[in-house]
Amino acid sequence: MTFIIKVLISALLIGAISEIAKRNPTMGALVASLPLVSILAVIWLWRETQDPVLIASHLTSTFWLVLPSLPMFLVIPMLLRSGMGFWGALLAGILLTIALYGVGIWAARFIKGVST
Repeated sequence: MTFIIKVLISALLIGAISEIAKRNPTMGALVASLPLVSILAVIWLWRETQDPVLIASHLTSTFWLVLPSLPMFLVIPMLLRSGMGFWGALLAGILLTIALYGVGIWAARFIKGVST
């Protein structure tokens, strides 16, 4: 039952962001940029484990792994504006992010407090 509640709340969040973005792209981007998924994950973790060390580790790892995803938000619009189709630009952004995640995970081994 708890899993279903988590899924429903998360799905409602994604649906709300999509609806907001249709009406106002900037406001949709603002809501999407909020770390709502991370906040929900931390709340679920706390309710299920009450383990501050686990949550601290999760948040530290999340911080370092958000960084490699940021270039995607510049590359996809650049490719779309240059005439590339949506799916190609999205795929290129995803592949770039995957490659940068690999670099980020490799680098995380050298950063104290980040578990890989």
